[in-house]
Amino acid sequence: MTKREVIRQVLAHQRPPYVPWSFSFTQEAREKLERHYGTTDLDGVLHNHLIWAGNPAGSFTDLGGDHVRDAFGVVWDRSIDKDIGMVVSPQLPEPDLSAYRFPDPRGDIFFGDVPRLLAKHPDSFRVFPIGFSLYERAWTLRGMENLMMDFIENPDFVRRLLRAIADFNLAQIEHALTYDIDAIYFGDDWGQQQGLQMGPGLWHEFIAPELKRMYGAVRAAGKNVFIHSCGDVDELFDDLIAAGVNCFNPFQPEVMAVADLMRRYHGRLAFHGGLSTQRTLPYGTVADVRAETRRLLELGRDGGYILAPAHAVEGDVPLENMLAFIEEAHAQPGWRG
Repeated sequence: MTKREVIRQVLAHQRPPYVPWSFSFTQEAREKLERHYGTTDLDGVLHNHLIWAGNPAGSFTDLGGDHVRDAFGVVWDRSIDKDIGMVVSPQLPEPDLSAYRFPDPRGDIFFGDVPRLLAKHPDSFRVFPIGFSLYERAWTLRGMENLMMDFIENPDFVRRLLRAIADFNLAQIEHALTYDIDAIYFGDDWGQQQGLQMGPGLWHEFIAPELKRMYGAVRAAGKNVFIHSCGDVDELFDDLIAAGVNCFNPFQPEVMAVADLMRRYHGRLAFHGGLSTQRTLPYGTVADVRAETRRLLELGRDGGYILAPAHAVEGDVPLENMLAFIEEAHAQPGWRG
């Protein structure tokens, strides 16, 4: 059975031969693993079951001094956070879209590497990622504080902005579906440690309608919808399922009752994540990491679960702890690497 077939079983909430996994790492953590394994090609070491076929951010232009400009014109300061950074120049200083132009949604900066990646990973489950897919794209273009005020003071502008972003994404989805992919992955952080950043009322009024359009287009094409949203957002699970979501990530144990939710939503929603990146991985012992990993593997035996840390593993995680969860995944009966 290929890795692609195993993920399909998991999403169908059937019992797989083993619990599949997909691990990601920030730059600093990845460099630790590369030094340990003696290779920069970690794909052949990790045996991840998901392949990200596409460039969710497009290309970045290096401006020097740890600053980069993304494909949407936004400048980021990466002097501290080397992987994403902090927005320093939103493109919409006023609540007005008339002068702004989106990049080409079908451009090579997003799709140029897709054929190579699909050819390199013929047995993996293929996912086209759309990062910063709605709310996050809006606040990076407008500025977080400005957008929060706009929800109250300029609601019509917010609707136009979110509609324009969703239209861009729909064009990307249409083009992505010309390739042999299995799912579209939408990244959009709505949560914080307690509740939603914008509150449930504004989420349902402004965010939900555009999600339904985007997720609906994917499901109408017979493909799966994966989403990523950090924080305490499980109050939205029923709405997300109704909108078409198949798999939720990152499934943070610090803000969610992981075991309870896996049992409650089995057969309705699959999960990807769950291994603590705030507590266990950076601060726990190797034994702690192994125990938590085994617990998650046991919870996922009947399907509906893809093992992973709750976010890309950060550089403060000891190498020994990274190796512990990788080894536990690879040691499962039924896996033949």
